[in-house]
Amino acid sequence: MNTPTVLVDHNILFPQEPSIIFDEVLKIIEIIYTNYSDKEIEILKDAFWDTVRLFKGQYPNYKACNTKYHDLGHTLAVYLSTARLMHGAIISGEKIKQEVGILGLIAALFHDVGLIQTVDDNDGTGAKYTIGHEERSINFMKSYLRKKRYDTDSIEYTSQIIACTMMNLRLSEISFKSKDVELMGKIVGTADLYTQLADRVYLEKLLYLYREFKEGGIDTFKTEFDLLQSTESFYKNVAFKRFDNDLGQVYKFMKLHFKSRWGIDNDYYMEGIKKNIEYLTNVVLKYQDDYRKMLRRAGIVSNLDKSK
Repeated sequence: MNTPTVLVDHNILFPQEPSIIFDEVLKIIEIIYTNYSDKEIEILKDAFWDTVRLFKGQYPNYKACNTKYHDLGHTLAVYLSTARLMHGAIISGEKIKQEVGILGLIAALFHDVGLIQTVDDNDGTGAKYTIGHEERSINFMKSYLRKKRYDTDSIEYTSQIIACTMMNLRLSEISFKSKDVELMGKIVGTADLYTQLADRVYLEKLLYLYREFKEGGIDTFKTEFDLLQSTESFYKNVAFKRFDNDLGQVYKFMKLHFKSRWGIDNDYYMEGIKKNIEYLTNVVLKYQDDYRKMLRRAGIVSNLDKSK
């Protein structure tokens, strides 16, 4: 019998405050690894808070993030879900070396920084880098880790893990350095997509994504509604095929984490995804002329209207 979901508050399961997210990930690391060093935690702490500063425009030579879909909230959600999937994987009997686990978490933090503009880049927004932003993210990460005196192998591991977030790249094309690097790549690739689909304001944020696609030169969708209409098919025919095939069904580790960490036999991400798709198909798409009225969360629609 499933434990009732009301026993744990949503804000505890899905915190928004960066410090709470970092503390939760640290607790998960302490559960997974018993012999981590203070140096490893310090490096992870630096990477976390440098990422927060980068997105907020407080990092040298970079502007604040101005992509509203791929924002700081998304990055921190991916970071948290990466730790949770790692935990579930370890519970299931998978092996992830401590070094690789830490590098995987750093990869989760840096996987979208390629969308952030430098201070001398005054043309448009970071969305113009949508196509190829992963490579820019990898280049930022390489520079960052070199300054932290990471060796060539560690930097290559992290590059391979970030590459797993590329939707148009088959993982079979990556010559992984080890089995646990491959697993971490699948975990971060899953966390990236899984958290997007499960976001409580995913449907509303698709209106932001449409604008990012448009500026980034992706002309597949002529209108916001075109993107909304395609989302159910994307969920069934692209996202979950990728989860099941390329990414090796590692999303199944999430339920093990919730059971162990919170005593709840549920995967709240999967529940969120199903609720989003159900609301999209049964409500939003049935109001083609007034679909925006069905998207009420977070004031996103009203903010878009004001920006016109």
